[in-house]
Amino acid sequence: MAETEYAVVLFYSTQGAIKAERALLRAGFAVKLIPTPRQLSSDCGTALRCAWADAEAVQAALEGAKVEYASIHKVTVNE
Repeated sequence: MAETEYAVVLFYSTQGAIKAERALLRAGFAVKLIPTPRQLSSDCGTALRCAWADAEAVQAALEGAKVEYASIHKVTVNE
């Protein structure tokens, strides 16, 4: 079974998650909006997933676009 590492970005609101998705897609990142994993948060129900290898660049792009986010977590999925 292969393991895949993802970065999951948490937000304070769904509006923030959508704004982040737009900004990151424009910047050329492969991202996807997902339901927030309950083990990470019960606040906003929408999170953003990207490759863990892109986590630092995604963080910099979000800060550059002035998109507010709560935190970034590493999640490993057995596929």
